[in-house]
Amino acid sequence: MIFLAGCLLACAGFVYGQGSGKSGKAPDDPGKAPGDPGKAPIARERTPIAPGKVPIDRKALVSRHDVINTKADPLAALSVGNGRFAFTVDVTGLQSFPEAYDKGVPLGTESEWGWHSFVDTSHFRFEEALKEYDIHGRKVSYAVQWSSPERNKKASDWFRQNVHRLQLGNIGFELLRKDGSMAALEDLHDIRQELVLWTGEIRSHFTLEGVAVDVSTVVDPDRDVVAVSVRSSLMEAGRLRIRLRLPYPTGAFADDGDNWGDEGAHRSSVVDKSDSGVVIRHDLDTTHYFLGCRWSGAARVQEHAAHYFLITPGRTGTFTFSCLFTPGRPVGRGLKMEEVRTASAVAWKRFWSTGGAVDLSGSTDPRAFELERRIVLSQYLTRIQNGGDYPPQETGLTYNSWYGKPHLEMHWWHAAHFALWGRPELLERSLDWYTKAAAGARQIARRQGYEGIRWQKMTDPAGRESPSSVGAFLIWQQPHFIYFAELCYRDRPGPALLKKYKDLVFATADFMASYAWYDPATRRYILGKGVIPAQERFRQDSTFNPCFELAYWRWALSTAQEWRVRLGLKPNPVWQRVYDQLSALPQRDGLYFPTESATDAYTNDRYRTDHPAVLATFGFLPATKGLDTGVMNHTFDWIWANWHWEDTWGWDFPLTAMTATRLGRPDRAIDALLMPVKKNTYLPDGHNYQDDRLRIYLPGNGGLLSAISLMCAGYDGSTGVDPGFPKDGKWKVRWEGLKKMP
Repeated sequence: MIFLAGCLLACAGFVYGQGSGKSGKAPDDPGKAPGDPGKAPIARERTPIAPGKVPIDRKALVSRHDVINTKADPLAALSVGNGRFAFTVDVTGLQSFPEAYDKGVPLGTESEWGWHSFVDTSHFRFEEALKEYDIHGRKVSYAVQWSSPERNKKASDWFRQNVHRLQLGNIGFELLRKDGSMAALEDLHDIRQELVLWTGEIRSHFTLEGVAVDVSTVVDPDRDVVAVSVRSSLMEAGRLRIRLRLPYPTGAFADDGDNWGDEGAHRSSVVDKSDSGVVIRHDLDTTHYFLGCRWSGAARVQEHAAHYFLITPGRTGTFTFSCLFTPGRPVGRGLKMEEVRTASAVAWKRFWSTGGAVDLSGSTDPRAFELERRIVLSQYLTRIQNGGDYPPQETGLTYNSWYGKPHLEMHWWHAAHFALWGRPELLERSLDWYTKAAAGARQIARRQGYEGIRWQKMTDPAGRESPSSVGAFLIWQQPHFIYFAELCYRDRPGPALLKKYKDLVFATADFMASYAWYDPATRRYILGKGVIPAQERFRQDSTFNPCFELAYWRWALSTAQEWRVRLGLKPNPVWQRVYDQLSALPQRDGLYFPTESATDAYTNDRYRTDHPAVLATFGFLPATKGLDTGVMNHTFDWIWANWHWEDTWGWDFPLTAMTATRLGRPDRAIDALLMPVKKNTYLPDGHNYQDDRLRIYLPGNGGLLSAISLMCAGYDGSTGVDPGFPKDGKWKVRWEGLKKMP
């Protein structure tokens, strides 16, 4: 019902406006963590415009996709953020009615540092989550989800659930009717809320019993600070208060941030108070953090109930306040609203004025405006949700999925586009994490008897492995680091970049070479058994030689060798031997098959669902050794006609568009990006909707941006202009600052 009520692409309730406002963290500014004095911004210039070419009016482009809400839609919640911290609001501009939104886009407050574990009273050991499998005649251990014995099951569940990301707190209004009773969401009228993209400000207007309330909400570009200004005569009547509530983590797959139970399991206390602010400490088991609130004018704060605080402004018509979320006790007086507003405006102007831009405004194809809307809003959302120091979770900094943990196979879809859109510094922010995670990745490889480092699948800020009966057998996350490093080198070629990433590039390739198993009977290297491909429909115990992974292995080993050449080193003979003798891409009856082992892949309905990953072989990747574009064309047509597209994921549509572009079929590229399937829905706020469990899905947004870069700027060796757009006269494409894809 949520989907039917709020998600349909053609819904007349979607309103688009123009304007300007404030918030966020500039993508070209590496920023700073809480308490960090910060780093100097990277000076990135706007991409030069060719002589005679009129530059895109970027403010006009961005502003025509400002989001305007005229009703309370749980699937249209808006967020402000800076890449490391995000704050999501309802139509009041704060988080006043969280229960009304928790089945839509929840009203979350999340930061990169906010993690928690329940107390382990059973003293589980990670080894209890390991299970041995027979792989080519030897025992190899994997961290999986046990069903029995009970001790192993509980241990694997524990390490899968812990650590988990915290919802840090809820800041909302308490609004009183004239009779003194608490107002409900349905009491609000004359709603008009605008997300002003050029500056990142959310401006909210509504009335309660005829009295207007106007709210401005912004987030600081450098700190985990949300700042708010409120204007209303409700304060003069004592009918508007600011509510701070601190939830307890649910420990479930998702956490919407409105668990007010378990009051005795945590503690909240005022540790400092003055006429202009308050500091609140929140203790949960072994985790603690602080909220530092500052306001202007007279106000009083009281503890209304456990974990429930009220700030009551004085009898005034205007009130401003800010709230800092921090793992350490705040130092100093905090930031004023106007300081945050100004910093936010500067940062967002810098973001939109640099890097890539795509303008489709001259197009006559009726789908052009919607595609441009998705492009602009996806830049905003990935900037505030994915532009931090760690690989993000699939629901970013809004609400938890998979306990808030990142999945490394999705990191490409979250972040590769930053480099392709001329903002590689945002990608590089999260690449530093791989250095921290390398110790755990090396331990996995060593435990399993391989060389180098085996990158985790489901992990956490410390790089720990999380048990997963699917994730433990995935391998397509492995070459991603080489891809990321290559994108960064293309932007900044030279010895400094090579030296920065070479050790991880080489260790990544070492694992890939040692993972490939040599079959003396066929004199070739094989990937698997003991593998689950990107299309997660195949059993690990019987699957070998997945098509996409074979191609990715070839591309990554070849690229790693090129890094050695750039550094003046000789090619690695082990890598070369694996590259030369790796199995051919599996095909039957003129079609590429998802795996060599699945001979019934195109007759068994089960295998026509999930990701059509075979298309990634030439789409995500350039042509690799042995690829036949004629066979790929036939494969593309078969998948297009026979795939169960309703049972896919949001990034599958950009992936299909990439393959269509490389095959010289731009009409299909556009059709794929705008295929009318629920998983390809983009909500009023720009989020890619999947289902009732994943109401937002950022790999879809990031994948869209990568596909658009390929469709505009092309790829290595491509010729012509805008290869992913039809030349039927209906598309007028203007772009700046995009990079070719490998």
